[in-house]
Amino acid sequence: MALADGLFMVGLPFIASQNFQNHWMFGDVACKVVMVLDGINQFTSVFCLTVMSIDRYMALADPLRFARWRTPRCAKIVSAFLWLFSLLTILPMALHFSADQGLCIPDLVSDTWWLGVLSYTFVMGFALPFMVMMGAYTALLLTLRSQRLRAMTPNQESQRLEQQVTKMVVAVVVVFGMCWLPFYTFNFCSLYQSGLVLNFARAFEFVVLLSYSWSCANPILYACLSDTFRKHFRTLLCSAAKSSPSMQCNTERYDLNDTTVRDVTLLA
Repeated sequence: MALADGLFMVGLPFIASQNFQNHWMFGDVACKVVMVLDGINQFTSVFCLTVMSIDRYMALADPLRFARWRTPRCAKIVSAFLWLFSLLTILPMALHFSADQGLCIPDLVSDTWWLGVLSYTFVMGFALPFMVMMGAYTALLLTLRSQRLRAMTPNQESQRLEQQVTKMVVAVVVVFGMCWLPFYTFNFCSLYQSGLVLNFARAFEFVVLLSYSWSCANPILYACLSDTFRKHFRTLLCSAAKSSPSMQCNTERYDLNDTTVRDVTLLA
């Protein structure tokens, strides 16, 4: 997912250049390549987050039952499938982009065709992933609450876990919706714009940048809401700093082999 987020940002300079100059200066081939790579990484990032919501449910709800599915080999297979599925999902639409009119824009066969394309990308890139995430996270929260209520004695650790997971679930869902829903909303509204007036065009550019900001949001969510991520990240930095005598690092509290702490990271 980190690779997809990083590569997704690669297309931003090209899009920004076109928006500022109101002209695509990189040629027709580059237009298609940028749109294909942009689409692949966009969908891969969203699909990875969706699969990770299911993985978090398996890890926290019943880790022993789903242990055989949560192996490095399975993760590599699923990751490869997501990249291939993203390519197949976006390729038909991305190849319809061209720079023949001086801008890297889709060739509009008809309004009906464009409505079909928008509906297709909305369902595959937002609606279905959003529904899966909501289902997985809702099931996770209900399972954690049920486990806590079934406990014979009050368990502060279980309650703390449930509260932290709830905060992260709300943050992930809200940020995902805020970054992507305006983008798709403006795309559908563009169907009813006979001519892109300046205000609408500027607002559309803003929501496009907002969708790109999704790729920057995950590390911020990690750092703010996940104790596990902070512990792993600090241990990683401290391991790298051991060779530097000028840096002191205390990893005493952050043992990655500690099996007494349950992983509550919802993002990866």
